[in-house]
Amino acid sequence: MPIKKKKEKKFTLIRKRVPYLFIMPWIIGYLAFTLGPLAFSLVMSLFDWPIAGEAKFIGIDNFTKMFTADPQFYNSLLITFKFALIFVPLNLGAALVLALLITQPIKGMKFFRTIFYLPAVVSGVAVSIIWGWMFNTEYGVFNYLLSFLGLEEPSWLIDPKWAIVAIVIASAWGVGTMMLIFYTDIKSIPHDMYEAAAIDGAGVIRQFISITIPSITPTILFNVITSVIAALQQLTLVLLLTGGGPLKSTYFYGLFVYNNAFKHHELGYASANAWFMFIIIMLFTLMIFKSSSAWVFYEAEVKKEKKEKREKKKKSEVKNNEDFQKA
Repeated sequence: MPIKKKKEKKFTLIRKRVPYLFIMPWIIGYLAFTLGPLAFSLVMSLFDWPIAGEAKFIGIDNFTKMFTADPQFYNSLLITFKFALIFVPLNLGAALVLALLITQPIKGMKFFRTIFYLPAVVSGVAVSIIWGWMFNTEYGVFNYLLSFLGLEEPSWLIDPKWAIVAIVIASAWGVGTMMLIFYTDIKSIPHDMYEAAAIDGAGVIRQFISITIPSITPTILFNVITSVIAALQQLTLVLLLTGGGPLKSTYFYGLFVYNNAFKHHELGYASANAWFMFIIIMLFTLMIFKSSSAWVFYEAEVKKEKKEKREKKKKSEVKNNEDFQKA
């Protein structure tokens, strides 16, 4: 009997440890390729660390240089924030509109879902090359269509005024992933809610504002955060389309870090730059999460609110009946 209990105890212990074995590859990968390099880059930020040569400890001098002796730091930061202010709402709006379109019960809609999502799986390098052809001033598709309509043909990647616009348009190319997330959430909204609203006289716009938007606010929160992070980390398109030009009008912060690391060979300084952006992203994320309590509605909260409204309505009806009987 004691032997049987001992075996059962051993089996239970093994069964508890098996799940950890399954997630072990992910843990090892996370430590080796994410957390490890992140910690190492923090150490590097405290050194004068050239690609070739001996690293020298300099404390916070890299951060001091960044804030006091490098005007390009502020220029690149300003350009990146400007891009984020345009890109984030545009990206969210485009994704939501496309998600609403592909929820319509129209024949062949599965084909359009695939077409809209397909660009999201194409590599960033391939997308950059395609957009480079499309924005070309001599044989680009955009200028051809504009000339056909008799409109002015901008020098997309040459004119500083239009270069940032070109980057925004090209960045919206990968909106398919966000569209799919919105689509999944919209499809999960009970159809009874729309039917009840229609019976009460609510139109399509009213239903969208009162039902669709509140129901998908958790998804909006997720997409806002991921869009902000993507905007602040933009690099591939800028590097391949404009290289930061013309006249450094698209010299994004990501390109600033990249050049410091691989062009100027200042790995310690580039690490300090990267850590500053990491802190900025963390602060923005915390601010968005903090504000979410005012505009994000989760299913449990919605149900609780509806229950409170029903109880309030019931109490009001009971009170009215009592007043009527007294009268």
